[in-house]
Amino acid sequence: MKSEVQKALNNIRPYLQADNGDVELVDVTEDGIVKVKLLGSCEDCPLSIMTLRAGIERAIMKEVPAVRRIEAVS
Repeated sequence: MKSEVQKALNNIRPYLQADNGDVELVDVTEDGIVKVKLLGSCEDCPLSIMTLRAGIERAIMKEVPAVRRIEAVS
């Protein structure tokens, strides 16, 4: 499942990078929790939670239905 999540992240990464941000995959747990670290402009952006939920989480869950939730870690 980790490689599928990474592939989904790679598909949305150019949109984040266009705004000087990025995302790094930290872990995928056995129960479908994906842990990511927001980088660059995404790290301090006041809209980062929206990016996480509406952008990153939606894109990953569309590609990898086994994922239950996305969490940002520092």
